[in-house]
Amino acid sequence: MQFDVLIIGGGLAGLSSALRLADAGLAVGLVQKRPSEQSCSNWAQGGIAAALGPGDSPEQHAADTLATGSGLCDPAAVSFVAEQAPAAVDWLLQQGAAFTRPGAGEPLHLTREGGHGRRRIVHADDATGQAVMAALLPRVVDHPGITRLEDHIAVDLITAAKLGLPGLDRCLGIYALDRTSGQVETLAAGAVLLATGGASKIYRYTTNPDTSTGDGIAMAWRAGCRVANMEFVQFHPTCLYHPHAKSLLISEAVRGEGGVLRLPDGRRFMSSHDPAAELAPRDIVARAIDFEMKRGGYDCVYLDISHRPADEVRSHFPNISRRLEGFGIDITRQPIPVVPAAHYSCGGIVTGLDGTTDLPGLYAVGECSHTGLHGANRLASNSLLECVVFGAAASAHIIAARRPAEAVALPDWDESRVSDPDELVVVAHNWDELRHFMWDYVGIVRTDKRLTRALHRVRLLQEEITEFYSNFRVTNDLIELRNLALVAELTILSAMSRRESRGLHYNRDWPERLPEARNTVLDPQL
Repeated sequence: MQFDVLIIGGGLAGLSSALRLADAGLAVGLVQKRPSEQSCSNWAQGGIAAALGPGDSPEQHAADTLATGSGLCDPAAVSFVAEQAPAAVDWLLQQGAAFTRPGAGEPLHLTREGGHGRRRIVHADDATGQAVMAALLPRVVDHPGITRLEDHIAVDLITAAKLGLPGLDRCLGIYALDRTSGQVETLAAGAVLLATGGASKIYRYTTNPDTSTGDGIAMAWRAGCRVANMEFVQFHPTCLYHPHAKSLLISEAVRGEGGVLRLPDGRRFMSSHDPAAELAPRDIVARAIDFEMKRGGYDCVYLDISHRPADEVRSHFPNISRRLEGFGIDITRQPIPVVPAAHYSCGGIVTGLDGTTDLPGLYAVGECSHTGLHGANRLASNSLLECVVFGAAASAHIIAARRPAEAVALPDWDESRVSDPDELVVVAHNWDELRHFMWDYVGIVRTDKRLTRALHRVRLLQEEITEFYSNFRVTNDLIELRNLALVAELTILSAMSRRESRGLHYNRDWPERLPEARNTVLDPQL
């Protein structure tokens, strides 16, 4: 199968890019291992940051982003995104996104979240991602220029260098496993755009769906691309703590609208950790919760918005209210038990502001990329925004450099020397072990000893995974485990190389912040 462009991933970055490219007349192949409804984008609650309110400006939005990023943001990337934010919101409105308005015909309702100096969060109640995806998905499904390859997971990128072709290396396509048939297919394209999201499933506790396995980051690294700032993993401060709940995030907007954090005895504690209290950036709030839980031996802390009018709470957070009622929690009367959980990967594949990577023909957009926007910590509600802004920029570059698939026969996937896996329990065991030691050793608070232990453990796991991958037919779980182990190693190596504490990375052995901010860049060529 041949396409002008292959897009890997069906979240907001993938869908918005697919529509722009297909509207320009390019033949697009959209590869999705799970339905778009199971993407991080669809699960996003808070909203999209844009300077649309009175007295606000892109410059102020940029200033808040830079402050949250702890000195590591690229000012050019930050300014670019802040300036493009109003246009991104307008584009989504044109696609039919039903954002919340106080009344029919009135301006968009703007809420506020931690780290923002003003109300600038465009939202659709407390389910913004779902509303945005609901607007885009029907257009993608019906578009004649988009071929959807559902239940397909990318195995690896096909490059000229891997095939031993002369001349400049470039991306030629991908191998993808059809999860239904079990067959690996060869897909050729003039350009490949990675929109695979982050890698929070390397941790035991996460707010992310099961799709967040770092596939794009791992494939790009194996193809020779640099990655940067992998140590900066954002732990969302407030994930529901309940034995029957999985990955249920409690939106930042709950604190933005007056929710307060309390210990089990009812005492507030955030003001002793930061002057901004509950509205401090996520890294500070997550570390404060982690500190209080460990100091007091608590299983969780509590997020309380019951002091606000009940009708107002239910109106502003209808989906959270409804979901929690299913667990027997009435947020208008009871505090919500919460714990921090891995939420967002601030590092990723090194790209330019047009989505280009180190490998010609390969682009990366969204959470799998590193543009310099987030620095050492992502400002709330800049993630959906990033997907739309850089999706547009990458699409424009692909359209301008339009290139057909190479006129070279790509070899089929070789299964001549492998057999069916005999003990899949090995894969399940390694997955479980990886997520446990990453949580214990490479979590919110780190030490040199913990990181050394984690590196030793992950390399032992990789030996087992490589042996399994070399001798047995690939499965979805094996592909994801292979990618997760690699991304975990890159995260550990990045954390070990940073001899300071900055933003989301806190190391007890290096508690001070260095005067000069430097990115951690790993290069597979070195």
